[in-house]
Amino acid sequence: MAQILIIEDNAANMRLAELLLTSAGHAVLSAVDAESGLKLARERQPDLILMDIHLPEMDGLTATSLLKKDAGTAAIPVIALTAMAMKEDKEKIRLAGCNAYVIKPLRYKELYRVIDTLLEKNLPQQPIT
Repeated sequence: MAQILIIEDNAANMRLAELLLTSAGHAVLSAVDAESGLKLARERQPDLILMDIHLPEMDGLTATSLLKKDAGTAAIPVIALTAMAMKEDKEKIRLAGCNAYVIKPLRYKELYRVIDTLLEKNLPQQPIT
């Protein structure tokens, strides 16, 4: 299966995401802040990134923008993990370069569906509606 990087500062959310992904057969890399996540993404080139939007120091939207501007990581699909679901929030997520988003708390069927869609199609950009 895929190698997926989770960038999440909340320990409970990280454990849940790791459990869901490993249960689906994916290999998991994890980082608790944007800086270490960016470093891991550049070094390990994961197939997909799950990015928490609310991170300490640098937020997930800024980190995603940096990933998308870097030729070495620009093609890696990024799924925003967020509690934000308002129309203007979706637009911010899209403008940052996220390929999709999943609303917290994580629901495994939705998470698997979004991951499978991005990995199967390997599209550089999925429209957010």
